[in-house]
Amino acid sequence: MAEEGGHAGWMSLESKFVEMGGNMIEPGSGANRMRQLLLAGRKTAGAWLGLGSDATAEVLARAGFDWLLIDMEHGLGDLASLVSQLRAIAGLGPVSIVRVPWNDPVWIKRILDAGAQGVVVPYVNDREEAEAAVDACLYPPGGRRGVARSTRAADQGRNPRHFELADDGILIIVQIETIEAVRKVDDILSVPRIDGIFVGPVDLSASMGHLGDRFHPEVRDAIDEVERAAKQAGKVLGTISSGWDEASDLYSRGYTMVTLMADGVSLAQLASQTVTRFAESFPNR
Repeated sequence: MAEEGGHAGWMSLESKFVEMGGNMIEPGSGANRMRQLLLAGRKTAGAWLGLGSDATAEVLARAGFDWLLIDMEHGLGDLASLVSQLRAIAGLGPVSIVRVPWNDPVWIKRILDAGAQGVVVPYVNDREEAEAAVDACLYPPGGRRGVARSTRAADQGRNPRHFELADDGILIIVQIETIEAVRKVDDILSVPRIDGIFVGPVDLSASMGHLGDRFHPEVRDAIDEVERAAKQAGKVLGTISSGWDEASDLYSRGYTMVTLMADGVSLAQLASQTVTRFAESFPNR
């Protein structure tokens, strides 16, 4: 039993933890494996979590998605509910990705420390902002992420290889959602550790004077330019979809990271459809 406290004990614990789907990042596992699949151009299926609920996170995690994106920009959750969602997802298969509230090093640090395996950073408009996002995600010397062994990501100090492996495992995606970002997309994609871009068509349409019309021809042309740039740079291309028909078209255009549903929106749609069918079936109840 004395060996439990030594190096062999640590490695045994680490292997067991990874086997159970914990947040320790091993080469070829978890976020690292997902990152390599995406960079290799493999299609993946994801879902959006905006309700801040560990219950819905677990339901979607058990459905078989490759990744789940927890929204902390517009979603209802805080750091405490984030940890609850990460716990609900752990060990069930999907990689946990978080859209951070803003391109802010403190927020990014706290979200990665909580155990997120990747981040989507909103409103990145130029190379300087893309570099700032990368700096916030990576430990020195590659970046400026604050260092602490006591974090959940490091298993409260029980993962001896956390600092060695963390940087390679983190998926770093930036959002292109303004016309300024579209004009500078090649510069943004030239930042070496940016894994890819996530098109935000709703905000993009607003920035172009077409609020709410993400299918406007001018918006469509701007998105075409972003798609061209991502393919040319060999970077991951992601976005949202309104359902399978749109998602299928997106995959055919080269997207590999597509949200196929969202917890709140999908539940709202199903609820409305169900009540409508009831009302149509029994109009004189």
